[in-house]
Amino acid sequence: MPFTFAWKRSDWSAWFNYYLFFFYFSGITHFLLQISGTTIFVGMRQAIVMSLLWLIPVMLVRRHARKIAAVIGLVLWASSLVSLGYFCIYGQEFSQSVMFTIFESNPAESSEFIAQYFVWWMIPVLLLHSGLAYWLWRRLGPLQVSARAAWAATAGILVLLFVQPMFKQLVLNNVSLDDAVEKLQARMEPAVPWQIVIGYIHYRKQLANMETLLEQNSRIPPLSNLQDANAGQAATLVLVLGESTNRQRMSLYGYHRKTTPRLDALRQELSVFVNVVTPRPYTIEALTQALTFADQEHPELHLTKPSLMNMMRQAGYKSYWITNHQTMTKRNTMLTNFSKQTDEQFYMNNSRAQNSREYDANVFAPFEEVLRDPAPRKFIIVHLLGTHMKYEYRYPAEFDVFKGREGVPAILNDRQAKVYNHYDNAVLYNDYVISTLIETLRTQAPNSLLVYFSDHGEDVYDAPGHDMLGRNEAKPTLPMYTVPFIIWASEQWKAGHDMRFDDMLERPYSNAHFIHTWADLAGLSFDGFEPSLSLVNLQFKEHPLLIGDPYQPDTIRPLDIHAHD
Repeated sequence: MPFTFAWKRSDWSAWFNYYLFFFYFSGITHFLLQISGTTIFVGMRQAIVMSLLWLIPVMLVRRHARKIAAVIGLVLWASSLVSLGYFCIYGQEFSQSVMFTIFESNPAESSEFIAQYFVWWMIPVLLLHSGLAYWLWRRLGPLQVSARAAWAATAGILVLLFVQPMFKQLVLNNVSLDDAVEKLQARMEPAVPWQIVIGYIHYRKQLANMETLLEQNSRIPPLSNLQDANAGQAATLVLVLGESTNRQRMSLYGYHRKTTPRLDALRQELSVFVNVVTPRPYTIEALTQALTFADQEHPELHLTKPSLMNMMRQAGYKSYWITNHQTMTKRNTMLTNFSKQTDEQFYMNNSRAQNSREYDANVFAPFEEVLRDPAPRKFIIVHLLGTHMKYEYRYPAEFDVFKGREGVPAILNDRQAKVYNHYDNAVLYNDYVISTLIETLRTQAPNSLLVYFSDHGEDVYDAPGHDMLGRNEAKPTLPMYTVPFIIWASEQWKAGHDMRFDDMLERPYSNAHFIHTWADLAGLSFDGFEPSLSLVNLQFKEHPLLIGDPYQPDTIRPLDIHAHD
């Protein structure tokens, strides 16, 4: 019998009911994510496709299809309770970063978590969810399909879900088997129960990688002859790490739109450096240099010399890491390693996908909590999501100010103009976040210093031609590297330190050497400190602003900060 006629017309509704039953457990949370505008459609699409997998056992053992569906449904239901419950609490998708936070917490913290976030309406929501699942199961009936058609359909599903993606990665894209498997797992992860199973596998893998990095860091000898000009003084030093913010789109730096009105109002209190660049246009690569002694000419020094976090702990500061970045992902393992080099960590973003709504106001509460810590000497790193793609997910509705074509390059089409406006709105919200951190510090930490810079810039149709969106180290443009660099100090700090930087604001500087600038600002000196590499030192010397991949020396070249592209 030809395959096309093996399925009776009356069976299609039965098959749809089985598919709908299996998809429901993954789809309900993704549906809620979509209607709330929390994330992009990719997760929903992958859940739709991966739910086909559960049709295979009911096809092959169709005599007991309803019983098999019940067993599978119980597993999917249990997993869906986790993902739906997490959405009810956080409005986000469950991820391996959640697992990191859970396993990092002690039982007392877990109890406090449940007490804080549990509300009465969660019980009827979960009961309704379970009731709908049971109703869908009750609608399942007998299936009629030939063995030949069942095996053919099984083969088709397996090809669609596994063979075709692996063939694409291994043969067409020529990636390694490990990378191909990882991409396949990423396709499966949005569907239950793979959110938990694969999420846990990834969590364990990245945790092992991080522990290896931490073990390497523990063997690095401390800085020799460390001297602290502020030893014994109570102080709060804050380093705010931005994300994807091009200073050319900030009115603080002369941009025609008022994208930084709050920082503009604080201008007289700020030292605004106008020629600082990042060595690399990617977060991990840029911060691995900015937070260590590694640079473009010595990229491996982060493995053999102390980090900025090590340095501050050695100087006697209690250190904290507050981040709105995803925590336990392959790309962010190094950042998590850096965070674990501090005394306390606050991980505020557990989203599975980067393209999800997580606002940087998340950092305010832990920032205030840290400022209340009685420790006299505090060092705080705040890592923001800043203006990272997708830009419209970086700010709430009240910051959706720039909407029309006024101020948008005329060459851009309507779609590009919309993205251009989204980026400016993200910069506007970033202005609110930075200024709020400064105002909080002013009122709660009398002797304090704050430095803010972005890890890298972003070209959002800025460079000549107005056709570039994002970052590409192989095709560099100036907006990818031009970053804001701002210093703020309290009146008490300024009274005890020379903060006259007016004649230094135009110095060309690469954040590859930032650790020397920070040491200088903090009053630290040690064997290996280079005054000529400090942006705020009288012995500063101008060095080439090298960009490119240091592991491919032929790509290294100096950046012309006065070029148009």
